[in-house]
Amino acid sequence: MTHSTAFLLDCLRRSGMRDVVSVEPVAGGLAAVAGIAIRRDAPPVFVKAFADAPDDDVFAAEAEGLRALRELGGVATPGVIRADRELLVLSVLGPRPPGESFWEQFAHELARMHLSTVHPRFGWPSDNWLGRRRQINTWGTDGFAFFAEHRLLRWLGEPRVEAALDAGDRVALERLCRRLPELLPDRPACLAHGDLWTQNLLATPDGRPALIDPAVSYMWADVDLAHVWSTSPPPEAQRFFAVYAELMALDAGWQARMPIVQLRQHLAVLAQFDDDWGAADQIRATLAPFRTLS
Repeated sequence: MTHSTAFLLDCLRRSGMRDVVSVEPVAGGLAAVAGIAIRRDAPPVFVKAFADAPDDDVFAAEAEGLRALRELGGVATPGVIRADRELLVLSVLGPRPPGESFWEQFAHELARMHLSTVHPRFGWPSDNWLGRRRQINTWGTDGFAFFAEHRLLRWLGEPRVEAALDAGDRVALERLCRRLPELLPDRPACLAHGDLWTQNLLATPDGRPALIDPAVSYMWADVDLAHVWSTSPPPEAQRFFAVYAELMALDAGWQARMPIVQLRQHLAVLAQFDDDWGAADQIRATLAPFRTLS
């Protein structure tokens, strides 16, 4: 048993789940420790915990996000078995099945969620979490101002971001934020998953697309689209983009704006992890045209 699985087993037993006989590690998560708990007289469950949780409400906020995706957005999510300050316990999902049909179904379900949850304001009733950092969701009616303040500029004070970006980069980001109304279409707010990289798309036992690890808010649908686009989707996912673009009536230039929308996620990764998986380079490349503009 590894240190991480022993830690999870201890958390589960302290929570009262004494029928757990072992915990198997799982890969993919970046912020928390996660595993599959094998139980003596019940189906296995997915469990995750923080060795040093950033705050008491992390898992409660995640459970709320899963509930919102399911009840408001109509998409499949794992069932929440337990969510407290120490750990989150969920029903087990499966890996994505191969082939284009799964991705086409996901395009229909994500477009339906985005189109059916249009909201007059940007934000969420409470703050929640993106990895180990709090996501500020203060209500606003201007999507450009909301995105600039709460999704881009809020990262500039983070120590890793300060170390990685020079003064010119920071000025360029501020310039880009001022020009957002010229760079992005004026879209309404809708329910967004908020952390929709491809690892957060799994499948129910019957093969339906299912989402995990949300950082929900009412935000532009492009936030979700950019995240799928930018996180190495498999070749069969091209069907997703074609169908989603048609269902959402996207303009021909939607692909060109993905790097600007994805700046938010690159900044979040840069802020939280020593290995930024190329996020700093992506940020600098996107900001380069704005370094010399007045």
